[in-house]
Amino acid sequence: MDIGKTFPELSEKMSKAVADVPGITTSFQFPVQMRFNELMTGAKQDVVCKIFGENMDTLAYYAQLLGDLSATVDGTKNIYVEPVSGMPQVIIDYNRAAIAQYGLNISDINRIVNTGLAGQSTGAVYEGEKRFDMVVRLNGEQRKNIDDIKNLLIATPSGSQIPLYQLANVELKEGPNQIQREDAKRRIIVGFNVGGRDVQSIVTELQQKVESKIKFPAGYYVTYGGAFENLNAAKARLSITVPISLLLIFILLYFSFSSIKQGLLIYSAIPLSAIGGVFALALRDMPFSISAGVGFIALFGVAVLNGIVLIAEFNRLKEEGWTDTRKIVLMGTKIRLRPVLMTAFVASLGFLPMAISNGAGAEVQRPLATVVIGGLLIATFLTLFVLPMLYILFEKGFTKKHKKHKHHVKPVNAIVLVIAMLSVMSFSSYAQQPIELNAAIDSAYANNLSFKSDKLNVEAYSKLKQAAWDLPQTSVTGEYGQFNSAFTDTKFGVSQSFKFPTVYLKQKSVLTNEWKNAELTLAIRKAELKKEVSTIYYSLVYTAQVKSVLLGMDSVYSVFLKNAALKFEKGESNILEKNTAESQRGQIQLQLQQVEQEYVNLLLEFNVLVNGKTSVVPLATPLKMNAPLIADESAVKQHPFLLQLEKQQQISKSKLKLEKSMLLPDLFAGYSNASITGLGPDNVYYNSSSRFQSFQAGIGIPLFFGSQKAKISTLKINQQIAENNVNAGNALFQLNYKKAMQEYSTNANMVNYYENKAIKKCRRNHQCSLCSIPQW
Repeated sequence: MDIGKTFPELSEKMSKAVADVPGITTSFQFPVQMRFNELMTGAKQDVVCKIFGENMDTLAYYAQLLGDLSATVDGTKNIYVEPVSGMPQVIIDYNRAAIAQYGLNISDINRIVNTGLAGQSTGAVYEGEKRFDMVVRLNGEQRKNIDDIKNLLIATPSGSQIPLYQLANVELKEGPNQIQREDAKRRIIVGFNVGGRDVQSIVTELQQKVESKIKFPAGYYVTYGGAFENLNAAKARLSITVPISLLLIFILLYFSFSSIKQGLLIYSAIPLSAIGGVFALALRDMPFSISAGVGFIALFGVAVLNGIVLIAEFNRLKEEGWTDTRKIVLMGTKIRLRPVLMTAFVASLGFLPMAISNGAGAEVQRPLATVVIGGLLIATFLTLFVLPMLYILFEKGFTKKHKKHKHHVKPVNAIVLVIAMLSVMSFSSYAQQPIELNAAIDSAYANNLSFKSDKLNVEAYSKLKQAAWDLPQTSVTGEYGQFNSAFTDTKFGVSQSFKFPTVYLKQKSVLTNEWKNAELTLAIRKAELKKEVSTIYYSLVYTAQVKSVLLGMDSVYSVFLKNAALKFEKGESNILEKNTAESQRGQIQLQLQQVEQEYVNLLLEFNVLVNGKTSVVPLATPLKMNAPLIADESAVKQHPFLLQLEKQQQISKSKLKLEKSMLLPDLFAGYSNASITGLGPDNVYYNSSSRFQSFQAGIGIPLFFGSQKAKISTLKINQQIAENNVNAGNALFQLNYKKAMQEYSTNANMVNYYENKAIKKCRRNHQCSLCSIPQW
């Protein structure tokens, strides 16, 4: 006996084996796939056609037509039409004339029929505390068939009994088996599985046949779901994810090589790999599916690796001094042939088991693996030939543009020129508004957002001082009723509790110290802002002067290089002098590029600090040595940082005093006014208009003060910490001050040496001892 080894073979043989069994519908699927289909669409088949309408007979009729039409479409199998009829039902059609003749009514007859067949409660039976309904109905032997129902006796008002068949027509008919609804509409399902063909083409052909051969009445329509619906939803998602993936790949390529040209070169591997993926699907006669789309996304990411390997090698050879593009391409391809082939074959061999699988999930694995393997194999061979050719064309195309000029511009010069142009375009408005240092500091004080926030913080603490006298809410009470005697009286009262006055004074002291601490924080921030603005200001002036020096050196080395080249051509010197000149000029140009970039970054940071309405640059003035600084120990002690440490120590002390004052008793005062209706102790009758008033006063003594003692102990420790911080801060600040003064003294001596001796000596000897530049 021939036994199938794959799922399609098994399903086909089993279908033939059970085809002779009448009245059954077969469907062969993997269990997980079947459950997913049932969860998503309500049916177990791959493709589900849902017909919506009102009448169940009409739905069943069109469902059978659609099922027969689906069977004519190539690739459909296991056709399933949802059964909606076949449930036997007893139909009792009353003869109203006969019922009236005997003096009966329909409700009485219904009650008798219901009692005989289903039973009705006629009383209750108690068993201990349990209660059971007593239900009366016909014996099981007397309600087996339709004749028993027809012979059911109905009592008339005259006392006679007549059988039911004389009052109604009793029949056994088939009724609806089930009524399915979706979105509050009746529907019926026609489903089928797919084999040997893609879902898209099957559903498209079926839709065309339905539109031409089936005309639904008004209010009836068909929808197509299941795998077809999932395919459309996945296509919509892929239309978003694929462009995003391609864009991200190009962005990563640009970040890796910092070149749009080389990024596009490597990007050429993507259409080449797509050609291979489509060719592999066509070769294996596989339709495009969602798994194939995912395979293309994975393929694009892997395919660019070959291009990255080749372009990186070409760049390396170019950096080593190779100038012939054809030699670069040949040598780079030769060196990287093995890595390129390994990149392709390792991934392809890894997907090979998925490409030839036949087990569970093979319908998903095969298209994905086929796309990746076919795309990588084709893309690898095309990349080895097409990418080097494109590289040569790109390089020659750019070289031809340079040859149109009389003088060839070297890459380093071109880069510096582009950066300089961008800097001028981006910061042209900066150069139009120079600013002095003091003006820049004032602008930072007025416009810096961080400094504004510190000002607002000081203002907030200033407002918070008014919250020192935070009295609790005043209590107002009222009473009405018989709280004095049998007469109805009224009473109202006002009471107020508050802390001991010393507590409020201590609270005000704490809030005042915190406000002063915020002011010192503002002073520290002000000093830091001044330092930051001044540092960047002088850094910009210094960088501008360095740039000026480098430009002069570049001019000198340009002449030096020209003369060295001329001497080499005339045979008066060797190649070493010319190469030295080229190397030194290249170093100067690189330094000039770094200085220009540093200047741009400093300028951005400077404008962020100043935060003015317009962009500014420092006033172009040469750096000069200011008057020498003199150490002042007394001024150091008044620095806001040290004052803030002392203020924080005062805050700790004031908080400790505040918590100690919390041990004082709370105070209470109140006033009440009430009426006392009736005969008073002075034998005088008082009515409700007579008012009596009283005053109250009291104190609240803290008997349980363990938690308050713990807070006090904690604050004592905090006070010691604050005191240690003051001492440590003073010592550290003094140390930093001395180190700064020593560094300043060293730098001042160095500046004096260069200004008074070294530079004058350099000018006298016509030879720069600092940079070894010949003075032409």
